[in-house]
This record gives sequence, C-alpha cells and structure tokens, in this order.
Amino acid sequence: MALRAYPARAPADWCPMLVLGIETSCDETGVALYDSARGLLAHAVYSQVTMHAEYGGVVPELASRDHVRRLLPLVRDVLARGGARLEALDAVAYTEGPGLAGALLVGASVAEALALALGIPAIGIHHLEGHLVSPLLSRDAPRFPFVALLVSGGHTQLMEVHGIGRYALLGETLDDAAGEAFDKTAQLLGLGYPGGPALAMLAERGRAGRFVLPRPMLASGDLDFSFSGLKTAVMTQVRGKVLAEQDRADVARAFQDAVVDVLVAKSTAAIERTGLNQLVVAGGVGANRELRGALDKAGERAGFRVVYPELELCTDNGAMIALAGALRLGDQAMHARATANRSFTVRPRWDLATLVQP
Repeated sequence: MALRAYPARAPADWCPMLVLGIETSCDETGVALYDSARGLLAHAVYSQVTMHAEYGGVVPELASRDHVRRLLPLVRDVLARGGARLEALDAVAYTEGPGLAGALLVGASVAEALALALGIPAIGIHHLEGHLVSPLLSRDAPRFPFVALLVSGGHTQLMEVHGIGRYALLGETLDDAAGEAFDKTAQLLGLGYPGGPALAMLAERGRAGRFVLPRPMLASGDLDFSFSGLKTAVMTQVRGKVLAEQDRADVARAFQDAVVDVLVAKSTAAIERTGLNQLVVAGGVGANRELRGALDKAGERAGFRVVYPELELCTDNGAMIALAGALRLGDQAMHARATANRSFTVRPRWDLATLVQP
C-alpha cells in the first residue's frame, strides 16, 4: 500500500507526530502506526470471523477475550514492521465507540495505559469518524468538502463533510442498515457468517430480473433509508420453499440490486442538493463490487468524483483510527486537553452528529 501523509499542506499549528491506532469495537483487532509526515507506516488486522462463525454471529464475551489475547502481540508486530520503538510514539488513538462495551474497554485500557506509561496523550475516536476519514489514506485522496456515504455495520448515513469534526447529517436509515439487511437476508438464504460477503458472492451467479423486489424510500423525497421492508420481501419470496442453488443466487442478485439502486439514487441526490462534486464511500459495504461499479457510472453521468478507501481499509482497522487521532491531535488545544485528562470511558452508543470540531 502506498504511503500517504495527510494533509499535503500542513496548517500553521500542525504538530507532526507518530500515532499508534487501536481498533477493537467488534470482532476485528486492528493496530496501525501513522506518521503525520510520512504517512501510514504499518498496520495489521486480526479477524475473529472463524471463531464466531460457529455461533452464526458475534459473541461479545468471546470477542472481548480474543482482543485481550491479540492486541499486545499486534502492537509489537506493527511497531517492528513500522521501524519504530514504543518510546518514539507521540500519541495513542483508540476507538471509544460505538461498539461492544467489553471489546471497546480492551482497546481503551491498553491505549490509556500505554499513554500514561509513556507520558503522551491518548485520544478516543468515534468509530464512524475513522471510517469517514479513511479515504484520506487512499492513493487518490479527496479534499474537503465532500459528501460521505457511510455504510458500516449497523449504520447507513449520508453526511456533508467540511473538515474534521465539521459534519452535517443529510440522511440516515430509519430501521435496518444496509449491512444488517445483507446479513439478515444471508441468513434467510442459509448462508454462513459473515453473511454480507457470502451473499455478494452468491449474487454474482444470479440472473437479473428473475425476482422483483421493492426499492424502499426511493421516491420519498428525502435522503433517509429503510431496508427492513426489503428483508421482509425476501422472506416472503423464500418462506416455505425449497430453493435450488440457482434460485438462491437469483434472490441474492435481486436483493443486492435493490440495495445498490437505493444507495446510488440517494447518494446522487445528496450530491445534487449540496452542490458538491465529491462522494466518499466508507465502511464495509463500500467494498461491494456492484455498489462501486454503479456509483462510478452514476458519477460519470452526473459529473461527480467517487473516492473509496483501499479495499483493506474498508473493514474495521487501526489505520483509520490512527489517522483520525493525528488529525484531531494536530490542533494544539486538543493536544493539551488529551495530555491533561487521564480519565477515560467508552461509548457503546455514540451519535456521530454530536462530534465537534477540535
């Protein structure tokens, strides 16, 4: 992955720093080393998918215990591959929320302990803010301002972004998020965990138009989403039936096409309403091949640019947390507050709209 330092032109009060990023919000342990002058030096992610697959979903207690086992070895590995000693760190950033409380506490405790021992600041980062800024690490990074489509786990939101902490909510899901709908539909089709990627793979073999599913809120006139009814429509199609493999693929294709149509239409409408010409797509669903292709075509037709994080940075990772920490701590006042305050907490529920500019 190409190294990138952000921003290319630093503000006058920018404080170059080496930041360790820790992400433990759910079922992936992510650690990264980010240098504000040289870019992303190293990152590693350990996925718990195999462990949770036996239970058909994430078991919070098991997730927390596995973070305890994996985190410190990953820190040592990333520091070694980044060519840095622990004492060289200028700050530690960690995911404060939202997420699983126990999992968040593992990352927060390790980060705060390291910071206290080294006498450096530690800063809690909003998980979605991490996803929001992750495209800034890409080879063709966007510039502020832009519209962001956040499609991560239980979140589907459109945001207008004018800078770090300068966000305006344009629209969000009223019930199931796109990622949740993917997972629940995958269960209906008898697919394993994690369901979203499995459904996308199955949809590649599906025939378009075989099943007709609704496009929820496509003509609502606003930028909100709703995917619960789409999942129910799939349930109606498959309930009480023994589906052949091709039938299952056709249903998967119909479902994915419906989700993609809605996401593309709402994102295009957001671009039109804001008058901006950049769309940033972030979060796990942003790795979906069909969604990327459809958004690229929409951008070509309407004249806006679409930017994605690197595929390896679409899922939860420490790199996005390290970058968000560097951007927030680059402000001298925020840096001073983070150093002075050694108390910490985690926020399993945390509205992105409550974040303020550093």
